[in-house]
Formats: sequence, structure tokens, C-alpha cells
Amino acid sequence: RSATTEPGSPTGTATGYCSRWARPCTSSRPTASSSTGSCGTVYHALWYGSDVAVKLFSKQEYSEEMINTFRQEVSLMKKLRHPSIILFMGAVASEERLCIVTEFLPRGSLFQLLQKDTGKLDPRRKLNMAIDIARGMNYLHNSIPTIVHRDLKSSNLLVDKNWTVKVADFGLSRLKLETFLTTKGGKGTPQWMAPEVLRSEPSNEKSDVYSYGVVLWELVTHKIPWDTLNPMQIIAAVGFMDRRLEIPSNTDPHWASIIESCWDSDPQRRPSFQELLERLQDLQKQYVVQARTRREAAGKGAGKMSPEDC
Repeated sequence: RSATTEPGSPTGTATGYCSRWARPCTSSRPTASSSTGSCGTVYHALWYGSDVAVKLFSKQEYSEEMINTFRQEVSLMKKLRHPSIILFMGAVASEERLCIVTEFLPRGSLFQLLQKDTGKLDPRRKLNMAIDIARGMNYLHNSIPTIVHRDLKSSNLLVDKNWTVKVADFGLSRLKLETFLTTKGGKGTPQWMAPEVLRSEPSNEKSDVYSYGVVLWELVTHKIPWDTLNPMQIIAAVGFMDRRLEIPSNTDPHWASIIESCWDSDPQRRPSFQELLERLQDLQKQYVVQARTRREAAGKGAGKMSPEDC
């Protein structure tokens, strides 16, 4: 079936591959291209009758060292289990092809949903989505060893039929160092990248926190970050001029404060995902109380009789 794709997504076919981590994919057949990521293309495929997502990394010759790195990363990924983390199902590593197979989530990426803007994303649902993402990232950052995503953005956040958001395209950080962090050549997606990453400085999990702040901004605005600037202009503006995206004036002050804290110029002053999770859950409680108050007020109003009713 057809699928909405992010800008620049190609069409094509997915080849069935398998590995020691998965059953043979000989019955896998392609359906539609789902999206193009930073270093590969994701396809929606059928695997023995089940929907799966197959990420084929950019076609190139892979060195033995890179293949070994990929296998090490996959060995780590296959041990992860969390409701807010995409389920890893298999992989293949060869000189001709690197690919991973994961569960397929029918609502697609958060990026796609925000651009469609169907009206189904009310404030409470957006807050629940933000909490889902924070839970998944908190799990990754507290794993042993710590897993730094390095490419957190709305197109790498996938949504299931129940509107639960799952973090995807993580765990390949060392591969991405060779295939993604090439922004000096005008490639990649620097819109979500932290200033220190744009400056090619050492970075840690706090760079993911900055990227999360950009995702929260997307949830508020439904806009593409820095869509009027080219990659080199973004690097200059964010990395060297300390500019930030403009938060709309009508944004909930608590939500705006959380975004701003994620964007602190000093990575060490940015909150951890555990701290973010606690702040978001407090905000969630406030939303529940506000909704209950509105219902009670509406109920009392309906119970009053006007003179005309007498």
C-alpha cells in the first residue's frame, strides 16, 4: 500500500535478507517505501505474512571493521525491551548490504502525523506522546552501557495503532559517525542537532536532550524546524550564533519552560530524561485536574434553570 513519505523519500523495493538473529526472510516481499533516514531507506515489507519494517542502509562497500561494528551494535539492540522502544527482529551484515528488521507501526512517524495535522492530536495526546518518548530515551540512557541515540528526531519516532510513540533508529551510533555526521558537506538533518554536535565537539547523552526539545517544539507548532534555512545556515545559526527556534507566545508556559531547558547552551545544565519525565508527569496531572474542573463546571451550568425554563 502507499505510504506518506518525508521530503526526498524515494520509491523502490526491499530485498528479503536474513541473518542469525532472525528466521530466513525468503517469504518477505516488498510493499511501499516508508521513509528515508539519515543513512538508509526504510521499507514496509511482509515477513511470513507479518508486517515488518526493513531498513536498508545506503548502498556502498562496507569494510570488515564497519561490519563488525554493526554486528556489535545489533548484539546490543536485540537485548533491549521496553514499551517505548521499537522491537528489533533481525539483521543482516555483509559486504554488499547492511539492514535491520523491526516491528512495523501502522501510523508511521510522528513527523508524518504532525505534517498531516488531522486534528486528532489534542494537547493531552501530545503530552502522552512526549512522555512516551521521554520514557524510551530514559531507558536508553540508563542502559548498560549507556546508549546515546545521536539522531533523535520526529521521523525516527514511530506511532502504533494506539497512539503510543516508540523510539527507533537508535543503537547505530558508531555507524552514524561515518555515514550521518557529514553536515559540513551539506548532508544530514542538522535541524535537530545540538550546537556542540554541529561544531563537531565531543558530545554525550545531553545532545539527545537538545534534540528532544526540538521534537517538543514540533509538537507545539506542527512545523518543520528551520525550514527556511539550508544545512550550512543552520550550522552557523545554532552552532555558532547560539540561535534557537521561536516558541509561540501562546504555548503553555510549563511546556515552553521544558523546551527552553532542553536547549541550554551548556549541555551539563540540560535536564536528564528522568527529570524531564517527572516534569511532564506533573504537567499531565495538571491537565487531568483542569479537565475535571471543566467537566464539573459544565455539569453545574447544565443543572441551573433559567427564568425561561420556569
